[in-house]
Amino acid sequence: MSKTKTTFYCQNCGFQSAKWLGKCTSCGSWNSFAEEVIQKANNPRDIIQPKSVNKAIPLNEIKFDEQPRISSKDNELDRVLGGGIVPGSVVLLGGEPGIGKSTLLLQTALKLQDKKIMYVSGEESESQIKLRADRTTLSNNNCFILTETSVENILFQLEENQPGLVIIDSVQTLYTAYIDSTPGSVSQIRESTAQFIKYAKTTGVPVILVGHITKEGTIAGPKILEHMVDVVLQFEGDRNHIFRILRSIKNRFGSTSEIGIYEMKEFGLSEVANPSGILISEKDQNLSGTAVCATMEGMRPLLIEVQALVSTAVYGMPQRSSNGFDLRRLNMLLAVLEKRCGFHLSSKDVFLNITGGIKVDDPAIDLAIVSAILSSSEDLALSQEFCFAGEIGLTGEIRPVNRLEQRISEAQKLGFNRIYVSKFNLKGINTKSFNIEIVGLAKADQLIRKLF
Repeated sequence: MSKTKTTFYCQNCGFQSAKWLGKCTSCGSWNSFAEEVIQKANNPRDIIQPKSVNKAIPLNEIKFDEQPRISSKDNELDRVLGGGIVPGSVVLLGGEPGIGKSTLLLQTALKLQDKKIMYVSGEESESQIKLRADRTTLSNNNCFILTETSVENILFQLEENQPGLVIIDSVQTLYTAYIDSTPGSVSQIRESTAQFIKYAKTTGVPVILVGHITKEGTIAGPKILEHMVDVVLQFEGDRNHIFRILRSIKNRFGSTSEIGIYEMKEFGLSEVANPSGILISEKDQNLSGTAVCATMEGMRPLLIEVQALVSTAVYGMPQRSSNGFDLRRLNMLLAVLEKRCGFHLSSKDVFLNITGGIKVDDPAIDLAIVSAILSSSEDLALSQEFCFAGEIGLTGEIRPVNRLEQRISEAQKLGFNRIYVSKFNLKGINTKSFNIEIVGLAKADQLIRKLF
């Protein structure tokens, strides 16, 4: 006979407490504790004895047969996963509502023609999924749709159909009868995920889970959820723009430095093979206030356009606005120009925009931002054949950046004739091997003399 016991869980981080607390002592969130019923067996006979006991063996005696990865037929997804889906792995995909998580996975399920796919949805009906599948203009007779939220029923269907890939959309809608609490609670998410992890490891069938995120941008549920799975992917982007970035946060089978870039179209998500060519706008004539930066998103070089507008402050307090770039770093760069270079920008409005709606945190964009601000302030257009890659310090020096050769190669591939970098970055780099002029700079005032 089991004894009923209740406990309180923080719905934000999963912290457990014997009594209700107004503020979580682990994550600091307020009013996040909810009471959940757990079952505890007080009779030793109620505990199920394991059928077999694993024994410790030496590492050298472990036999390992490397299985080939499963290609998702999506180059961007395969790049982020490290070459494909590993058999028996569990992937957790998170992102904002409406960003395209379900569309991405449904397209992946429809592209895999040679495997039986089980797409489990707890949020949509069969007709809604069919409507979304018709919009993608893809079809797959081996893709099976299951609308179910019970973990036990889902596992029974998986045992009946024997699929080669399982997609669960989403893990927050699932519930198991072993836990007496509502779907979406910490204990339900943890137990449901544990059962699918056990299924994946015992059968070798990869499982992809869709996870909701909180208003802070983290995956909803206990933090242990990210430790349990093998791969954690984040789908980022602004719903008002067409570009989406798939980023790897955790990957036990590959690098976490790779990203995938997609473009949202009327038929679904489309891979972007050359994002640099799309992020740079075409112009008929040179305009002041624009500069191109060679940045890195993970291991991938990108050329993006920076736009700046400097005007006289109409109101008493000058405005500072930034879209896609840290506003505090923008204020720092303006202070460097004021102190080290003698430009009086304290009485002017400064507006900055990164084209394409993407967010950049690479320090190498500093040189392009300063060039765009000075170009707009002096109303002098920069050449469309110039590119920039360098970090600016508080003393006005231009600091070196990582992976400079990849940045130079990307600029050369897109037809730029000159790139401005830190001269301290050129040690050990054969500049003659590139068909592009490489200008090394030490101070920000040297950049001003070179450009203007």
